[in-house]
Amino acid sequence: MGRAIPKNLVAGLISVFAATAIPVGSVATAQSAVPIPDFFGPWARVGMDPELPRSGPMPLVNLRRPMDDPHVNGGGDPLPLVGDYNNPILKPPAAQAVKKAGELSEGGKINPDPSNQCAPYSPPYVFTIQLGVQMLQRKDEIVMLYPQDDQIRRVRMIAAHPKKIIPSAMGDSIGHYEGDTLVIDTVGVKIGRVTMVDRYGTPQSEAMHVVERYQLIDVAAAKEAMIFHERRVGRGPGAPGTGPYDPNAQALQLTYTVEDPNVFTTPWSAQITYRRTMNPWSEQVCAENIVEYWPGMNIGVPKADKPDF
Repeated sequence: MGRAIPKNLVAGLISVFAATAIPVGSVATAQSAVPIPDFFGPWARVGMDPELPRSGPMPLVNLRRPMDDPHVNGGGDPLPLVGDYNNPILKPPAAQAVKKAGELSEGGKINPDPSNQCAPYSPPYVFTIQLGVQMLQRKDEIVMLYPQDDQIRRVRMIAAHPKKIIPSAMGDSIGHYEGDTLVIDTVGVKIGRVTMVDRYGTPQSEAMHVVERYQLIDVAAAKEAMIFHERRVGRGPGAPGTGPYDPNAQALQLTYTVEDPNVFTTPWSAQITYRRTMNPWSEQVCAENIVEYWPGMNIGVPKADKPDF
């Protein structure tokens, strides 16, 4: 289960790592003479779920959120969440898990997930729900901060995965630069009670392998991608990190590939586009509640049909 992060921890981390960070842009990578790209600062996007690639196997979409939905430009977290269990990337057991989660959502119930259970947001679930990210670039590691529930990841730079990996909530992440691109390789994600790939209940196994590629892109291209994504999924529920954006800063695009032979028939890719936000970075602490994980949905405490006193 997740644990609440002490207040002001994120602000403290930013101060500490900013003081010890390498001078980004002035140090060349071991692979080439291209300066390390500057990813520092708060990045934000407009809506949950990943953007779809132009071709190839794709992530799940919401069957109740078609492109011609007249409410597609509305705000909030659109429900129900019914993942496309017919997506050919899913093996039969995974398709059944997605279908079951969708039936719960359509019935007005909430499928337990890392967000409503205060659990760790393991990759790649973290990409699908977080609306912001910060990267603290150091010589030997990159610390990634996510605002919703104050999730934290650590990426070891210019390293290798250990021969014997002990699974952990965020997995073992190693990174390196390929010219102007940051590449992060993650394995060893520990499977918990509600660990999942996306908001639709797609399962994952400890065989999962995720590769992320981060690159700065032109603002015009970012605007186009973000507008199209908002039309498809709607605007996020006012989480910290959304606009206004810095009109003079480059944008950031993440492309990630997921492979898990126990769950998927083939590797698949998705992308997320961020812009530099001018909003203050806010804390959102998740307070674990084993009695009621969603308004009106009590669990864990037996209730009598009628009082006995």
